[in-house]
Amino acid sequence: MVVASELRSGMAIRVGGELYKVVTASYHAGGGQMGGVTHAKLRNLHTGAVREVRFRADETVEDVQLERRPMQVLYRDAEATHFMDSETFEQVSIDNERLGPAAAYLTEGSTVPVEFSEGQAVGVVFPDVVELQVVETAPPTRSVGNENVWKEARLENGLVILVPPFIAPGEWVRVEVATSTYVERAKRKKE
Repeated sequence: MVVASELRSGMAIRVGGELYKVVTASYHAGGGQMGGVTHAKLRNLHTGAVREVRFRADETVEDVQLERRPMQVLYRDAEATHFMDSETFEQVSIDNERLGPAAAYLTEGSTVPVEFSEGQAVGVVFPDVVELQVVETAPPTRSVGNENVWKEARLENGLVILVPPFIAPGEWVRVEVATSTYVERAKRKKE
C-alpha cells in the first residue's frame, strides 16, 4: 500500500479492482482545515482508457509491482504491436489502444522493457526521448504575436511535429515521447 501523496508517474496501482498506470500525479497541499489532495491521471492497463482521479492526501492505494522483461519489437499492425523475448523466443502482442499514442515510437528491431502482470503483457516502458529521421519538411510559418518560427516535419514513423526552420530532410532529431515535441538536433555519426 502507498499513500496517495506519494504517487509518481510510472507507478502501477490497483483502484476499484482495475489495474492502472500513473501517467501524471501532482500533490496540492491544503490550507487551514482543508486537507491536501493528489490529482492523478491514470491509464487503464487493460483498456487503455485514461481517467483523472482525485485522492485525499492520506488515502492509501494498492501499489502493484509489474514484472519487466526486455523484448524485441517484431512488427506493428493495425490492431496490435508484437514483441519477442530474445532468449526464449516467446511472442506476445499488446493492443495499440492500450499502448496509446506513444506506440508510434516503437521501431522494428528495437528492444524495450515489456511489463507483465499475472503472466499477461500489459504495457511497455517507453524511453523519454527517441531519435528519428526527418523525411520531409514544410516551409516555415510564423504565427501572429509569436517571435518563434516553426515548420512541420514528417518523421520516419509517419508522425508530424514542429521543428525549427534550420532542420532539413534527412537530418536526425530528438523527440520527447510523452509530448511528441522537438528537443534538439541529434548528433549522428556518418555511416
